[in-house]
Amino acid sequence: MRGVGGAVPFRNRQLEYFVTVAEEGQITRAASKLHIAQPALSQAIAQLEAEMGVKLLERQPRGVTLTAAGEIFYPKARAVLEREREAADAARSLQRAARGTLTIGFVGPPPTLSVPALLDTFAAAHPEVGISLKDMVFPCGTTAAWLENVDVAICHPPAMEDSVRVQSVRVEPRAVVVHGEHRLAGLEQVGVADVLDETFVSYHPDVQPQWAGFHSLDDERGGPPTQLTDDRVISSMQMFSAMSHSRAVTTVPECDARLVEQVLPMLAIIPLRDVPPAVLSLAWNAGNTHPALPALIAAAAHMYSVNGSAGRGGPSPVP
Repeated sequence: MRGVGGAVPFRNRQLEYFVTVAEEGQITRAASKLHIAQPALSQAIAQLEAEMGVKLLERQPRGVTLTAAGEIFYPKARAVLEREREAADAARSLQRAARGTLTIGFVGPPPTLSVPALLDTFAAAHPEVGISLKDMVFPCGTTAAWLENVDVAICHPPAMEDSVRVQSVRVEPRAVVVHGEHRLAGLEQVGVADVLDETFVSYHPDVQPQWAGFHSLDDERGGPPTQLTDDRVISSMQMFSAMSHSRAVTTVPECDARLVEQVLPMLAIIPLRDVPPAVLSLAWNAGNTHPALPALIAAAAHMYSVNGSAGRGGPSPVP
């Protein structure tokens, strides 16, 4: 059915479905990512094509490809979704600003422990702004969507996108986390070759592959670990819980590991040499308009320029 003047009355949900299928290249994977049934997704795409009067996707035995019309329509559909996301993000940030609150998400230890100096500097300069801390799951799906409910997140950088901005805060060495009875426990340090063939913690399939791969040393190995646990973790709490009852390994920023070690003494922390360091960073959506956000970003940039690349600059220990 076409609207007034021949306009196509498709809905943004249909655009989201089409874009996801185009990017995944397969109906099954797209349905899993969208958390809908495969027949419902196929029907929605077919309805979109019927409403537009053109075929957008070519069904192949092993997936789908864009038709010539689909190639033209895809960037336009993606741009519409991006503008809608930016507008919604701006509205949410304005609502938080009206309440006088800056919402800071974090992955791993809370920033009051991982970067206390950053929060202290910001609070001293802007005592009128309240800070709300939000514990986040690991980055899932698009980074823009993952950041929707916070003004900024403090973490190892998620997957980069055109609408996402990142400011480094501190460079941090990485460490291997193992159970205290693991064969590596007690070593003063280990190299990449010592751990590549170990059993690693398994991540939930929704977690961004780049994020999971960084912690599993995929870049050093040239692919995912051959041995994984069955845990399928999606948050720091789940990850360290899995570590506390298994013989698996994982790697994290050393500052995070040292803090966790004080809370979970059954775990052992071993510095990892010969790998690029972790970079603790701020990540936020470019469309976020919270008036206090630039001040936090500036404080992070100053902290990084002073000691970010000098090494650890770790947090104070847990009392």
